[in-house]
Amino acid sequence: MAKSSPLARVILVTGGMAVGAIAVQAHASSTAEELAELDSLTLGEETRGEITTASELNGNDGSRFNRYVISLEEGEIVEISLEGALQGVVALFDDQLQLLDNAPIVRHRIEESGDYVVVVSGADAHSYGPFTVDSRTVELSDVDTVAVGEPIDSWLQGDAREITLNIEEAGLYQLEMRSDDFDAYLEIEGPNGYAREDDDSAGDLDARIADFLEPGEYTLTARSAYGDGNGVYTLSVEPHELPGDGELRNDGALAPGDSLNGWYSGQELSYQIEVEEAGMYQIDMRASDIDSYLVLEGPNGYYREDDDSAGNLDASIADFLAPGEYQLTARTAYGESSGMFTLSMEPRDMPDVDLRNEGTLTPGEALNGWYSGEPLTYQLEVEESSLVTLEMRSADFDTFIEVSGQGFAASDDDGAGGTDSRLQEQLLPGTYTVSARGFSATGSGLFELSLEMEPTEIPPEL
Repeated sequence: MAKSSPLARVILVTGGMAVGAIAVQAHASSTAEELAELDSLTLGEETRGEITTASELNGNDGSRFNRYVISLEEGEIVEISLEGALQGVVALFDDQLQLLDNAPIVRHRIEESGDYVVVVSGADAHSYGPFTVDSRTVELSDVDTVAVGEPIDSWLQGDAREITLNIEEAGLYQLEMRSDDFDAYLEIEGPNGYAREDDDSAGDLDARIADFLEPGEYTLTARSAYGDGNGVYTLSVEPHELPGDGELRNDGALAPGDSLNGWYSGQELSYQIEVEEAGMYQIDMRASDIDSYLVLEGPNGYYREDDDSAGNLDASIADFLAPGEYQLTARTAYGESSGMFTLSMEPRDMPDVDLRNEGTLTPGEALNGWYSGEPLTYQLEVEESSLVTLEMRSADFDTFIEVSGQGFAASDDDGAGGTDSRLQEQLLPGTYTVSARGFSATGSGLFELSLEMEPTEIPPEL
């Protein structure tokens, strides 16, 4: 940038939020004289000043301003900041009076050596007072790698920048990208298709990704949220402290009485359960950052899943489990969120009742059964034409009852009120099958099934 460039333009500065015009007309031959008449700023030093009624006037909004000249070198990243009682902004122009940037703190990469113009302006027509202009060279790193515990300051000039991160030890890490100049956006890709991205999780338009990272090489992409950011940013990777005993278990065995912490980061996590003694068990997945979801699979086609049975978006499966090996899958119900969860498995006391999950129904008696996702079938013997009443009640799930046989079929969901079932039908003599289940396959729990039979004469049309 040559110092002899003409200073024959209208300077644009920011007064408040509006851009106004300052009448600074000059001839090309007087450019050097114009610059020479301005007070100078020295890079690395503070300069004090004051906006008064004698300061130059911005005719657009009535604000006042002072101008300075500063010599800058190609390749420097300079920071010019405004402090003091004055409510205002600082603007940087090249010697062609093209506005380069304006803000309370201006950071800019200098493309050509030469003299530049700094304008200090009040925020509006009522802004007066003393101020301090501080300028410095920002020392930035041009390295393409970042290490854990070693933050780097760098410069973004419109395009995204890729940076390599090597993780040597598996654990929970927090990655942050912060900038006062633009809306930071951070992406990470790594082994086994791992990928995460974030915009504003660190607040104030700064990005943060906290996640469990396996050992390996990762690629970080630092960019602005809308692809047009210029300025300084800081990128850091720090170990993130774990609660409790500091251990995360994202696979392995889960046994009755166990409680563990895991970290979900977009991929399903699998645990193995071995049930040695048949009984009631409860498995809970609780988290404050994600919507928990559990899937349990086991012998003889056993399958259960749950989303929110534990309340507050937490998952719980409470069921009667036969001996055998089971696979438990922990994940989220939807979305790409990540976070820590607690997984636990505890034996539960069996209900103090005799459970009958099969057999023949007896009129005038009620039996208790346990539903765990698969329909339970019972035999119904009708010796003479009767009015048959079947009721199925449960405090744990929405019941559903069906009866079929002798060319006849009927069902009921909520006939007994609430979510309980009641089916009343005239049946001819014969053997029937009663199916007791939940309206949804995800329900489970204790139920009571009762049968009443009243002999009747069947109308001729039946």
